[in-house]
Amino acid sequence: MSQIPLVGRVEEQKILLDALQTKQPEMIAVIGRRRVGKTFLINTIYKKQIDFEISGIQYASRKEQLKNFMIRFAAFFKPKKKIDEPKDWIDAFHLLSQFLDKKRTTKKMVVFLDELPWLASHRSGFLKGLSYFWNSWAVRKNIVVVICGSAASWMIQKVVHHKGGLHNRITRQIYLQPFTLAETHQYFKTRKVNLDYYQILHLYMAMGGVPHYLKEVKKGLSAVQNVDQICFSANGLLYDEFSKLFSALFSHSENHINVVRALAKKTVGLTRTEIVKTSKLPDGGGLSKVLEELEQAGFIQNYYPFNKAKKDRLYRLTDEYSLFYIRFIEKNKTKGKINWQQLSQTQSYKSWSGYAFESICLKHVEAIKKAIGISGIYTQSGSYFKKGNERNKGFQIDLLIDRNDQVINICEMKFYQAHVKLTKAMEKKLRDRMRDFQLATKTRKHLSLILITTFGLEENVHSQGLIDEVVTLKDLFVKV
Repeated sequence: MSQIPLVGRVEEQKILLDALQTKQPEMIAVIGRRRVGKTFLINTIYKKQIDFEISGIQYASRKEQLKNFMIRFAAFFKPKKKIDEPKDWIDAFHLLSQFLDKKRTTKKMVVFLDELPWLASHRSGFLKGLSYFWNSWAVRKNIVVVICGSAASWMIQKVVHHKGGLHNRITRQIYLQPFTLAETHQYFKTRKVNLDYYQILHLYMAMGGVPHYLKEVKKGLSAVQNVDQICFSANGLLYDEFSKLFSALFSHSENHINVVRALAKKTVGLTRTEIVKTSKLPDGGGLSKVLEELEQAGFIQNYYPFNKAKKDRLYRLTDEYSLFYIRFIEKNKTKGKINWQQLSQTQSYKSWSGYAFESICLKHVEAIKKAIGISGIYTQSGSYFKKGNERNKGFQIDLLIDRNDQVINICEMKFYQAHVKLTKAMEKKLRDRMRDFQLATKTRKHLSLILITTFGLEENVHSQGLIDEVVTLKDLFVKV
């Protein structure tokens, strides 16, 4: 079988390769959501250089994890005589250090500890054992220890910010993100899946840039056919991935799911107070932890709207698959055989597609900046909303780019299946929004309107003198 090529991950590859060249021991923490490709990245870069590797088993006891350790130990070192199973993790790591010492290699050794949160379960003593291994042995050796986990918040709190023997021992960190649109396109090319930008966007809107999800896409099928098979077939990978996804990452995951469901109801985002009201969860430290964990795992994003106070901070659901599951997969499980072609003709589809496209644009701001020629200008991107009252109607701007050259780009994002053609009503709405924003914020910066859409703009009398730049789907697929 031919080696599957590694797509993207340029900075991450450099970090891993640089660690092999240094004169000191390295401990690298690799953090990223489930299915994002952490293990594949490490195994691809280090290949046969790994001297020992173990992956934790979910819900396993300490005794079962230690048995797992011994099975992996025997596979790597092939001891000539029977070795007693270690009674705890200090014994296990001591045994590992003894056998690594026997290798007498001049090359840098690599130890890979995967799914660390499962290895280091409550009262397992694993982190104490790892601290012993690092501080009493590895710190004097030519070694790279890679620790990896999907539970981002756990990794940050328990390892990166460890207050015990692992305090300040992490030498490098990698936060592995899902693929961008450009990387998704490149990934499909390596798998001989030939789809145009619009078809890829359609898939990305449903499942995001998670490599493990994208590998299910079959060549020769359209985006609609692939979504049908992957998401709506009882045997499809994403038919019931939702519940597995959260339980694998979080303890008491029902709270995290409640927050995600609350955010899925309101496309403009929710304040903390609104999340409490919608999710029925109590306000306090528990909710703060849930929000922090969801954000660190990449499911939600919080942002301060332009010129707003901290209390006005909004939370937005940014995980494409979670939104798609709640809006479509879950709702149609009990309705018998139904296909995505049918659902894509509904009003629900139009509402979802607009929001999903906006969310993707927010993740590709650097590509948008490149398209309009401001990559070299310092900017801050955000949103703006103003609540309405009896006299004035409220409005919202989902993306604005506040530039250091005294310009603010107001971005209008529209998901269309053809060129956008502005009507008189659309022109009035856009002009009113620009005027209302200037009055509400009292900004003295020049306002420039950017249209971000799939296929571009069909210019007419209503767009002239209003739209300054047009960013198309092709621009969002550019590498930055």
